[in-house]
Amino acid sequence: MSSTLSASGAANIGERASRLLMNTYAHQPVTLVSGHGVWARDSDGRELIDMVAGIAVNVLGHAHPAVRRALEEQSAQLIHTSNLYYTVPQLELAELLVASAFDSRIFFCNSGAEAIEGAIKLARKWGKLNRNGAHVIVCMEGAFHGRTLGALAATANRRYQEPFRPLPPGFTHVPFNDVDAIAGAIDASTCAVLLEPIEGESGIHPLDPGVLQQIRCVCDEHGVLLILDEVQSGMGRTGAWWAHQHDGVAPDIMTTAKGLGGGVPIGAILAAPKADVFEPGDHGATFGGSPLACAVGAAVMRTIESEGLLENAVTIGDYLAESIVSLAGEGAPFDHVRGRGLMLGVGLSEDIAPQVAAAALRAGLIVNAVGARTLRLVPPLIISSDEVDEALRRLRDAFAHVAEEPA
Repeated sequence: MSSTLSASGAANIGERASRLLMNTYAHQPVTLVSGHGVWARDSDGRELIDMVAGIAVNVLGHAHPAVRRALEEQSAQLIHTSNLYYTVPQLELAELLVASAFDSRIFFCNSGAEAIEGAIKLARKWGKLNRNGAHVIVCMEGAFHGRTLGALAATANRRYQEPFRPLPPGFTHVPFNDVDAIAGAIDASTCAVLLEPIEGESGIHPLDPGVLQQIRCVCDEHGVLLILDEVQSGMGRTGAWWAHQHDGVAPDIMTTAKGLGGGVPIGAILAAPKADVFEPGDHGATFGGSPLACAVGAAVMRTIESEGLLENAVTIGDYLAESIVSLAGEGAPFDHVRGRGLMLGVGLSEDIAPQVAAAALRAGLIVNAVGARTLRLVPPLIISSDEVDEALRRLRDAFAHVAEEPA
């Protein structure tokens, strides 16, 4: 049975997709077939600048030699073993993660949602052992932690939650950035506070300066764990390995995924000694931490280090933000830019973000509309200033086309 697309199949790919795939995504009208660096090529042969990077996943861009080499070399040796046995790639990646973060041990899984689910279990077991059965987790409004049931219960978005109620109990939500609300929500039933240092899905909203330090203090004062969801904000995207490092604090538990595998599915939970309470049989993942995924993850981390991509995220991130601000002087309905490094939200003054994203796609630029007034930009960490210039030229064209469209 051939999987090759015929000309007619490519022309009718939307119809084929509607017939074959569950209706869970609002697909964009483009079929991507290949990529190199920050560029993706569609089925019509157009070269598009990818400023979304698989939603902050492709930190090294498309088809990076280090990722390809790791895949080729490891797949020729050992792809999967289960976690009944040790493998060297898993230990190597664990060493790199611990060195990049804080004193911890690692549990490997396959995605951000899986990492969050594992973190929830870890916190609840810790609460059972250390806080008389405390199990409630305080979460932030606006955060997005995943679509599995536990992660969804931690995500305060009724639109995502409503079709799947009843959700698991044991989660309470407080306003983002509100330290007093966090402190007020903690009681004898609380085992942890869970948050994103920079909320991604809601439109790139960073915690205010100093707030994470205050939250760390609140958790310590009340004797509860601090869990940081760094699935989107980690892996160098903000100019540090992990966004919380800008504030000089460390969590008790951290989750990561997305950019960790540079496009290959992998997730991880890091637990400091205080929170490291799992025992054999408490948790597992058949595919988690496979030799293949870990070999790629290690290659990604080494490449970020050797190519100076943390520094590039700062330098090019600042340049990108400044370039976006310049659009305001050209009449674009720009309001502000927020975020850090190469994790930016472009706030608009009109409800046109989806139209701008669609026009940008037609102009050869991939950006992501999150809400009516926000564009999300999370490009590969390898992006250059010249590529930023070309991306802004195409974004400028997109704004112009939207302005010309009838109301």
